[in-house]
Amino acid sequence: MRSLAPSERVLATLLAALAGYVDSLGFLQMGGLFVSFMSGNSTRLAASLAQADWVPAGVAAGLLALFVLGALLGALVAGSGGPRSRSRVLMVETGLLAGAACAGAMGAAPLAVALMVLAMAVENSVFLRNGEVGVSLTYMTGTLVKIGQALAAALRGGDPWAFRPYLVLWIGLIGGAVIGALSYGAMGLAALWPAVLLSAALAAATRLRPAG
Repeated sequence: MRSLAPSERVLATLLAALAGYVDSLGFLQMGGLFVSFMSGNSTRLAASLAQADWVPAGVAAGLLALFVLGALLGALVAGSGGPRSRSRVLMVETGLLAGAACAGAMGAAPLAVALMVLAMAVENSVFLRNGEVGVSLTYMTGTLVKIGQALAAALRGGDPWAFRPYLVLWIGLIGGAVIGALSYGAMGLAALWPAVLLSAALAAATRLRPAG
């Protein structure tokens, strides 16, 4: 995150907010499962298996499998990177979110959730570097660890503000999640349409941004 240019930090923060927004919608729709936070779903899977609660275990396992499939799709779309890689990934994410919104409008909530999972997994390839995630966008555990590590470095005489980019990223996700929860309460899955618009705007912005 600290190595990103200012415009890239803005993009990362907006994408974290988008992820928080969509994950909040999914969490409320499914009553406690996630469309982007797979650590939580993994814990739910393990607890359900231990309790022989097979239906929740099957749902959690399905979400995990979809997320891996989405990550595969995102990596293939991103390819080897390049100036247009991010716009390609974001266009695919926009299409998946639009499909989820349409499915929700038709009353096909399970399909909407599945497409939301794929979209969130794809988003993680926006900052793909050498085939690996460069910036955590849909999960914040590593980001919180980096905040703590930066604070420790500051206590040892390092940069006292090194934690700020990571804190801003976390605030972006939390802010998006709050807005998502409020929007779901007012609109249900129709609240996906603002997410579609934001994703489309970011895809266009990255496409039009001069290379280099």
